[in-house]
Amino acid sequence: MLTKLDYGSATLAVAGLPAVQLDRLQSVLNGAARLIYRRRKFDHVSPLLKELHWLRVPERITFRMAVLAYRCQHNTAPRYLIAELQQASNVGYRQRLLSSSSAKLDVPRTEHVTIGGHAFCSTAAHV
Repeated sequence: MLTKLDYGSATLAVAGLPAVQLDRLQSVLNGAARLIYRRRKFDHVSPLLKELHWLRVPERITFRMAVLAYRCQHNTAPRYLIAELQQASNVGYRQRLLSSSSAKLDVPRTEHVTIGGHAFCSTAAHV
């Protein structure tokens, strides 16, 4: 169940998921924690999530993006994702900068903030 939650939240977050939808996903995660520990609806869920070593939904999304970016840098991700991300040192106009020796990713410039800013290459590079 959690893999489906992670898949759905990560793909939707790239598209710019509103906070209301994140709250819905968080309530599903909270319900799963309560189900595991057989707690009532109004019991606090934070200690349960901590004991299960589960992150909250926004942190899960950030973690999944960071893992995908890491896998892209180490060539263990699918090729179509590897092609989307470039290191800053490989971009022509940044090769002479001091930051070219770091492992930072290049954040591409986008024309439309609402569409391009939520693309995988932009989101993963920011994370």
